[in-house]
Amino acid sequence: MDRDLADELVHPPAPTPGGPDRQADALTRRGLLRLSAGAAGAGLGAALTGTARATGTSRATGPAGPAATAAGGRPARLATAPSEPSTASTVSGIVKPLPPELFVPQGTNAEMRWEAMRGQGPVTPVDRFFVRNHVSTPLIDARTWRLRLWGTGLRGSPGEDRPIEFSYADLLAMRAETVTAFIECTGNGRSLFTSQQGQAVSGTAWRLGAVGVAHWRGVRLSAVLERAGITRRAVDIMPRGLDPEYVDNGEDLGHVRRPLPVAKALEDVLLAYEMNGAPLPPDHGHPVRLVVPSWVGIASIKWVGDIQVSDTPLSSPWNTRFYRMFGPGHPPEGSAPLTRMNLKSAFELPWDATLRAGRTHVLHGRSWSGGGRVRAVSVSADGGATWHRARTRGPVPARGWVRWEFPWRPAAPGRHELLARASDETGAVQPATVPHNTLGYLFGAIARHPVTVK
Repeated sequence: MDRDLADELVHPPAPTPGGPDRQADALTRRGLLRLSAGAAGAGLGAALTGTARATGTSRATGPAGPAATAAGGRPARLATAPSEPSTASTVSGIVKPLPPELFVPQGTNAEMRWEAMRGQGPVTPVDRFFVRNHVSTPLIDARTWRLRLWGTGLRGSPGEDRPIEFSYADLLAMRAETVTAFIECTGNGRSLFTSQQGQAVSGTAWRLGAVGVAHWRGVRLSAVLERAGITRRAVDIMPRGLDPEYVDNGEDLGHVRRPLPVAKALEDVLLAYEMNGAPLPPDHGHPVRLVVPSWVGIASIKWVGDIQVSDTPLSSPWNTRFYRMFGPGHPPEGSAPLTRMNLKSAFELPWDATLRAGRTHVLHGRSWSGGGRVRAVSVSADGGATWHRARTRGPVPARGWVRWEFPWRPAAPGRHELLARASDETGAVQPATVPHNTLGYLFGAIARHPVTVK
């Protein structure tokens, strides 16, 4: 088994009825269910009311749209930004607090400030993990939630109206595994197409803060598919989220969903219910989300409610209209659907940071790659004229990031550009520029980080 994917028999099958082990095991699962229900209701301390029924369908008229409608016509209560002190920023549709020293609001999203990672360990704390929402965060009660699998790729071809169902407790009773992996928005770095390359792009103007690494714990998707009866004929699966339906320019595109090849689904994909040792928070997919290591973030569907398993290829707007390369050099229908993320580096510094002259500064940063382990990082403090090897710290995981540091003593006051260039085990090296695409995906060029020395 992959050394980064650890078996944990945390919730073993219960022994014979009446035994003391069964009682202890039941209490463990019951306790996690109780915690999970609290995670949905409390929203990390927010005073929120009600839950959205996982079995219902909800609809919104656009980003952060009005209240949705659940099954039976009852209004489904969507997670809204909690009331926060004036020092905290809020984004409509995000539950957790967004203090300005940790986040930059980006429409329905929240970008992590890289300086917030200074002094942190190998994973991103939940309180500063970026949020990417198409619409808004739903509140879902794990006790009533069900994962439904259906389609022609399962034995008997169960339809959407008679799916194979798993409860939250069913997943907790299965073998648990933990993977440490980054999840990154495909458009991370999008604004650098414009600021560095002078090219127009559309979409959220992320710098480099739409990425985070966490310890994800849950059940292998392959194990759930096998229990549901996946057949050799299956070629694609399509997980679908329970967040409100997304409307693009007046067109209702339905719930966020994106096909995943069966080969990838059976390889290393996790149905995660914990993040950094606690139940998933609402903004990060409570009660259950997909974690698709090394792939574009859109593949890691949050708030997953059902999974279609098909013996023919599947499609959705999220692999046809979006998450392809469009523009000069690409065919009219766009490139093939995007899969693996690329190589990036970032400094743990504010953008346009001010540093004092006449002293040595230890520059800290992180590099990561969808291609595998980062092998080396070099830093330039003179805009790329000269390069020096950075010293890496800690482990070098296959699916996480490597931490590094570099001492720099500025020769003179003024404006400077700090550059970090990584290489990974596939031989990939961050380039000076990358080809343009109009939706601004996969910016992997060396970021030119401005600082002022005074």
